Amino acid sequence: MAYGVFAIHDAGIKLLVVDLPVWQILFFRSATILIVCLAIGRGTLVMRAVNTPLKTALASRALINLTAWLCYYTAARSLPLGQLLCLYFGAPAMVTVMAWRLLKEQVTPSRWISVGIGFAGVLFATDPLGIQASTPTMLVLIAAALWGYGVILMRQIAQKEPALLQMLASNTVFLIGTGLACAVEWHPVTRFQFGTLIAVSIAGGIAQFLVFETARIIPASVMATVEYSALPWAFLLGYWIWRDIPSLAVWTGAGLIVIAGAVLIRAERRASPPKPLPHG
Repeated sequence: MAYGVFAIHDAGIKLLVVDLPVWQILFFRSATILIVCLAIGRGTLVMRAVNTPLKTALASRALINLTAWLCYYTAARSLPLGQLLCLYFGAPAMVTVMAWRLLKEQVTPSRWISVGIGFAGVLFATDPLGIQASTPTMLVLIAAALWGYGVILMRQIAQKEPALLQMLASNTVFLIGTGLACAVEWHPVTRFQFGTLIAVSIAGGIAQFLVFETARIIPASVMATVEYSALPWAFLLGYWIWRDIPSLAVWTGAGLIVIAGAVLIRAERRASPPKPLPHG
């Protein structure tokens, strides 16, 4: 659900980034999410943020994610969507390796197989042979690496702090960082752009909450593989919004991604069989 909502969120930002700077979009989104977080958590949430011993980790993760966002959507201006996605989807493989090395997670053979099948699906779908070395290419690779490390930090923080606090910390840093840029350059917003900004903010807030909650209950290596499910959503939205018709290679790649998810789900169910219901 999280990555499906994020696909909708990204489609909205891709519409906006044509005419509005990335930092202005992120500023509006972060301000909206912060207002909702404070309305829900109120004083209790603020006090928890003040007293948490994880201030440095929360701020570090927010700065890493902000840098990744700026790199990714700056590159989105120049790279075709297929190449953009192909480069970005190096992140799940990076997360799996970092989860194994940094979190000491036991990455089972089925998880390695699943992430490998998923990445093969991305390669089929996005034709990486067309990728050339360039500044936008490097920006997406940097974003993928930063996002990968951000997932590891999120997993560590989620074991001790709730999703709402992570959302508060991330969006506060985003608001400050992008607010400085907006003070220098601000573009007028049309009615359509304002409506799209509201929709992007709502989708972004829901997706963030779902991802933070997911990080609390499942390993980072499992999250990495499930992230590939965003690709079919992106292709569906691409057809619906821009009338992009997927090629046979795209359908083949999407099929491999579905297989990767099925392999992972089956393996995880076998590893954690459901508990029997109590009698009576």
